[in-house]
Amino acid sequence: MPAYKLTYFDVDGGRGEPIRIAFHAAGIAFEDNRLSFADFGNQRVNFRFNAVPVLEIDGAAFTQSNAISRYVGKQAGLYPADDLQAMYCDEVLGALEDLSHYVVQTFGLEGEALKQARKTLVEGRLTVFLKGFDQLLTRGGGQYFAGNTLSIADIKMFVQTRGLCSGRLDHIPTDLVDNVAPTLIAHQQEIAADPRIQAYYDSRA
Repeated sequence: MPAYKLTYFDVDGGRGEPIRIAFHAAGIAFEDNRLSFADFGNQRVNFRFNAVPVLEIDGAAFTQSNAISRYVGKQAGLYPADDLQAMYCDEVLGALEDLSHYVVQTFGLEGEALKQARKTLVEGRLTVFLKGFDQLLTRGGGQYFAGNTLSIADIKMFVQTRGLCSGRLDHIPTDLVDNVAPTLIAHQQEIAADPRIQAYYDSRA
């Protein structure tokens, strides 16, 4: 068994969280290397692309959250073997990464600048993406995005929905997802109830 080390921020969310959940769901041991934001600031020049997450496999470093998610998803049986269903999964992963990019652009803003940026995001890109994810979930059958079973796409969407509804993002209404794409709330609840997901959060508690 390879030795795995995942480096990401010390937060329960973001791009690293679906990877942690997939490792845990598969019962694959890994070193969960959590960085404070200050630690990352001091170390970022040492990371390829100056970014995390980074997955080390027997000491060899790999970047890009979706590439890592697919790799771990395959190890965990959380990535479709069928090519078309794999594309369904990849479309969700790619769109979630695009959405994360727009959200991250508002980080570091303060006061009125943050309020206006988030208002623009809510009325524009965020609503567009949520409606798009609703369509992709419907295409997948309404319960899962691909293959009629839990995949890394569902886990990544769950983490995103959970974050948007958490109240941690100022000026993004906690009921936005429920108002724009209520199927995603039902999806979040479905994924949260999965024993593998529950086991992960129980281990964090």
